[in-house]
Amino acid sequence: MTPSCTALGMISGTSHDGIDVAAVRFTPAADGALRGEVVYTASPPYRPQVRALLRATLPPADIRFADVCELDTLIGQAFAEVAADVVEAVGDVDVVCSHGQTVYHWVEGTRAFGTLQLGQPAWIAARAGVPVVSDVRIRDIAAGGQGAPLVSLLDVLLLASQPGRVAALNLGGISNITVPEPAGGGAPVAYDIGPANALIDAAMVAAQPDGPGYDVDGRLGAAGTVQPRLLADLLTEPYYAAPAPKTTGKELFHGEYLAAALSRHPGLGLADVVATLTALTARTVADQVRAHGVDTLVVSGGGWFNPTMRTMLATELPGVALRASAELGAPVDLKEAIAFAVLGWHTWHGLPGVVASCTGAAKASVLGTVTPGHGPLRLPAPLPIAPSSLTLVDGRRS
Repeated sequence: MTPSCTALGMISGTSHDGIDVAAVRFTPAADGALRGEVVYTASPPYRPQVRALLRATLPPADIRFADVCELDTLIGQAFAEVAADVVEAVGDVDVVCSHGQTVYHWVEGTRAFGTLQLGQPAWIAARAGVPVVSDVRIRDIAAGGQGAPLVSLLDVLLLASQPGRVAALNLGGISNITVPEPAGGGAPVAYDIGPANALIDAAMVAAQPDGPGYDVDGRLGAAGTVQPRLLADLLTEPYYAAPAPKTTGKELFHGEYLAAALSRHPGLGLADVVATLTALTARTVADQVRAHGVDTLVVSGGGWFNPTMRTMLATELPGVALRASAELGAPVDLKEAIAFAVLGWHTWHGLPGVVASCTGAAKASVLGTVTPGHGPLRLPAPLPIAPSSLTLVDGRRS
């Protein structure tokens, strides 16, 4: 029997406002099931100067190598500080899996050519003293995949025991969906749908540079009126009609993209713009959910906390049950951190960390590189069989 192993997953998402962390104690069973006890979670924010530098250098801004070097260090040190706190609190972390901060994902047409995540793992290993799995996306791209959505591994395992035609939806900066059993049969599929919060956040930042940076509680979206002409214009974006597998991000859906669209529809108030962008998310998501014949949608990400977005999504999908991922043991706002704990556990045990049909890769690869901690690097013996399901339980101290 393989002993328990505690993996710490860390990620800063497309909102680039802080670091989501989740420590999970994994115990595999002989029947192929994997049990994960979530023992620690947190979401510490970036320091203001780090977030300001990120905002100033993300697409479509030009960037200098000096900026890349500085961000790589500052983000790595921020992750290191958080990791050290978690190791001290948990006490028995075996491996850290750090996604870092994506600053660019190089996609042309339907093919991904490269990806760049910053947050130098050597800082984490030196401070926390624990081996660090990092740079997890490029191995999948080298195998012909999109390098995303990597959360599909967690989704497929977590939904394995759920009845009906179920899918997982994440509403972060970008929306992505995982369908374990597509309507036409075959292997699981997963892909980025389009913007979830990215354009809403861009509108808020442009109108209120010193504001919260998002539509708090969906209030502006609820106060505004959806503008049909603007919505129809936004829906002409070619990405939505592109076939899966596909990925996107703020390389496409950024502030200048929104400004160009709004220039074609002058005079709209902020509330109406936000209402329309919220409707854009609901419509593009609903189109994909209907295409797969899904009857239950397990939702995570910050968009779940936007009542206006949830209402619009429910209106678009009257026959689909909407459930929070927390019902399956994955906190809505920390599911991606748990996903990278799962991925780190797989790499640590010599197992592929990707569902090839979800990323479009020719084969499923063991992901990432490993940076040693304070002592010699001693990986456990590779496991011969990957788990087929995952059950998550909450073991956090109150």
